[in-house]
Amino acid sequence: MKREGVLYVISAPSGAGKTSLCKEIIDIFPNLRHSVSYTTRPPRNGEVHGRDYFFVGKEEFDRMVQEGEFAEWAEVHGNFYGTSLATLKESRSEGIDLILDIDCQGARQLKGRFESGVYIFILPPSIEELRRRLDNRSSDSPEVIERRINNAAGEIKEARWYDYIIVNDKFTEALEQLKSVLVAEQCRTTRLLQGLSRLFSI
Repeated sequence: MKREGVLYVISAPSGAGKTSLCKEIIDIFPNLRHSVSYTTRPPRNGEVHGRDYFFVGKEEFDRMVQEGEFAEWAEVHGNFYGTSLATLKESRSEGIDLILDIDCQGARQLKGRFESGVYIFILPPSIEELRRRLDNRSSDSPEVIERRINNAAGEIKEARWYDYIIVNDKFTEALEQLKSVLVAEQCRTTRLLQGLSRLFSI
């Protein structure tokens, strides 16, 4: 009973923990894959090209934009990010679920193209905790951290149009909530009806 793959789009302010949640949830669901985005920002310590991101120059990124290769793309904190349209279409047609860790701008673009996707927003428990997490990450300068904190207020306002909101106070609890969302979406009538109609009179 083949079904169309589901797109799970997850957004959050920097430091809210969405990347860690995405990495953990993939280990729980065997049919779930991480959608690797393209970016013009330099790799952080430990990041690998093709696993965490496809790291490309601005010229190559501009070429991909001009040729319509992105399902969405946006400038975030001075760098550019984009999601391959071909990858999304191929995975969906093969019945593979994808999880996309992207910003609010990109999520809005995807919402216009893939209404059947599942849009999830991760919130920190407070702005103070968000600042503490960014400070502890030790990967950004104080100026960059301040810019991320300032941007967080606008990003959090976007949460109102997402399908689900998860507050990442305790990581294990947030992970359980994310798991529950994915389990529920796999049982959604509109996702199962086409396949089940071949087996039952529905």
